[in-house]
Amino acid sequence: MNILLISTNRNASPAPVFPLGACLIAEAADRAGHKATLLDLMFEKDPARAVSKALKRCRYDAVGLSVRNIDNNSMQEPAYYIGDLASLVRRIKAGTDAPVILGGAALSIMPQEILRATGATCAVRGSGTAVFPRLLDRLSSGQPLDDLSGIIVQERGEGTRVAADPATFSGGNTPDYSRWIDVNAYRSRLATVPIQTKLGCGFKCVYCTYPTIEGEGRFLQDPGITANSVQKLAMSGFRDFEFVDSVFNAPPEHALALCDALARKQLPTRFQSMDVNPLFLNDELLFAMERAGFSGMGMTVESASDPVLSGLRKGFTAAHVHKAAETVRRHNVPCLWIFMFGGPGETEETVQETLRFAEKEIRPADAAFFTIGIRIYPGTGLETIARKQGVLSLAPAEMLAPVFYTSPGVDPWRMEQQVRNSVQRHMNFLCADSLGFPYLPAFHQLGCRMGLTTPLWRYTRHIRRGLRFFGMDE
Repeated sequence: MNILLISTNRNASPAPVFPLGACLIAEAADRAGHKATLLDLMFEKDPARAVSKALKRCRYDAVGLSVRNIDNNSMQEPAYYIGDLASLVRRIKAGTDAPVILGGAALSIMPQEILRATGATCAVRGSGTAVFPRLLDRLSSGQPLDDLSGIIVQERGEGTRVAADPATFSGGNTPDYSRWIDVNAYRSRLATVPIQTKLGCGFKCVYCTYPTIEGEGRFLQDPGITANSVQKLAMSGFRDFEFVDSVFNAPPEHALALCDALARKQLPTRFQSMDVNPLFLNDELLFAMERAGFSGMGMTVESASDPVLSGLRKGFTAAHVHKAAETVRRHNVPCLWIFMFGGPGETEETVQETLRFAEKEIRPADAAFFTIGIRIYPGTGLETIARKQGVLSLAPAEMLAPVFYTSPGVDPWRMEQQVRNSVQRHMNFLCADSLGFPYLPAFHQLGCRMGLTTPLWRYTRHIRRGLRFFGMDE
């Protein structure tokens, strides 16, 4: 079959993200004997026009859309992407009779709702590299889809019907990005190459969708295979890589083995991960990360207060957070501390406790990023909590558009003011508003031309001082 794949993600804040999944699916389709073309909408000024041109240029037997996010998870600056996706599906249907297939992380979270909202033919859930080629084989031979594992079918007059359980993760190497997308466009905006070393998550955070997307089991890629993939990309000129696992350092022995494998390669590369867990952070790991060439890490603690950490079911305590700060101070890896205010158990006192930690324990050269409110997704522990507390009455099928939770124990307006006041006083602090700066993409391109290296949040103090000088950071 002749297949058009479309990467629909256009969210470039804080930086554009390589379409890892779409590229892997394109290569899987090619290996199965189909002909795949990938249209990346990230930098298209007029996405609808780009899609129409692609459909006029060639006759396709199927069109697949990779959907990364339902929304941006921001209560202060909300953005909802499914409306644009529905418009795109209508544009595709106007230009071709080919079946329209949806896939990507968003489809694993609310597949029936997204399929219903867009009117697409069907959706892939689970391991797309395994399921999508089998789906194409069924379509090419005219066989029914309703018994195919990992496929969700839209049935006329009956809403949606989920077929058998999704296929399990089948592994796979990093794709040949240069074959599918404009890598220079991503590089010029300081995008990092995503590397996935594991699937699944053993933690039980109440808000998280990783268990839904990847499963609660755990598949670990051999560190040697990962290091070889990085080496291959480095030989092609890539320098900045980001590990996008749900938790980088769990299990800790896998993270250590990975760092050792990378260090042995002695590559001219830089690494980062935004999902380091304080529970498994120690000097041994940070020494290993330094040897491997890490230029930054994100510490996803969410809070520094025990009642909130317990309410979020993070699996660690405030003592672990404080110990992690002590460990970070003994090393040279820059750290972005990530906090999320308003979770279950949050009060004015716990907000102050977390802010005191950030103001006292975070190094001036490091940065802190604050969000307020938590997106509620169906099937999560947070949905159950919100219903028990009486703060959520919508049916699960009505939660496709963003729905947010804030603890009944804190006034949302006052909490937001407390956080904003702290951000104003500390030049190395950021909040969700910062990602909405219209000049942020220009900063990335300017930083690239100036020879700056990722992650750019290392320069938060300098950037904010410059903005404040020009009256742009008030």
